[in-house]
Amino acid sequence: MNRLLAAWRSTCAIAYATYQEWAAYRSHMLISLFIGPTYFLVQVVIWQALLADGGTIGGYDRTALMSYYGAVLIVSTLVFDFADWNLQMLIRSGKFLTVLLRPMSHRGFALSQKLGHRCLGLWMEALPIWLILWLVFSIRLVPASTGWFVLSLALGFLIMFLVNYCVGTLAFWLTRTAGARRLIGFLRDVCAGVFLPLALFPHELQQLLFFLPFQFITYVPVQVLLGHYELAGIRLGIPEIVGCQALMALLMWGLSELLWRLGIRRFSAAGA
Repeated sequence: MNRLLAAWRSTCAIAYATYQEWAAYRSHMLISLFIGPTYFLVQVVIWQALLADGGTIGGYDRTALMSYYGAVLIVSTLVFDFADWNLQMLIRSGKFLTVLLRPMSHRGFALSQKLGHRCLGLWMEALPIWLILWLVFSIRLVPASTGWFVLSLALGFLIMFLVNYCVGTLAFWLTRTAGARRLIGFLRDVCAGVFLPLALFPHELQQLLFFLPFQFITYVPVQVLLGHYELAGIRLGIPEIVGCQALMALLMWGLSELLWRLGIRRFSAAGA
């Protein structure tokens, strides 16, 4: 119990320090207040043109699509992560050696940093974007079940971090990871339903995506917010899909631990 309390205090302290650090450079975050709604506006123009006759596509009409993309914008803002860049930078620059001397695991430290960073993003990015969607686009996003949405969002937050952390460990094997990170990041967003609802993908691809971690980052929290879930003809209740999300978080935690251990062994073997 004492160890858990000590770990919690360390997490809060790191998160608060990160919050204060990024608050000093909050102009970086304010840029998202322009980028996010602009991306959403592009989606509005595209889908209004495609569904000008009032039809539907993949079970979505214009109203449903606008709600979907609005929810994607909010969820993507809240789960945003840069653990892959941070870890590869430490390894490539040699500063990783100092990480090994800390009494706290780097994964726990990085997760605490992300927590502080996104707490700042909650009121500086997500809340203003929510108000813009409501006041400008008349899209009021209210969770069908607040408790399940918060839990699903927290799990998506964790899975996003773990996926990126696994990508960051590639720096143990690769000299430069920028290209790999961009490619994997793009595929992650495609498979998470950021650019298109996964229901619009071919059925066979939907079946594959159901078993990959990416849909649990964005698509699942969005569907939980909207109050229903279906993919590849599989319909699950909100508690069931959130349970699947929790299982995926455990699997990704195990994968990140495996890659970390293998990477540390290689890093040591390199004579660092």
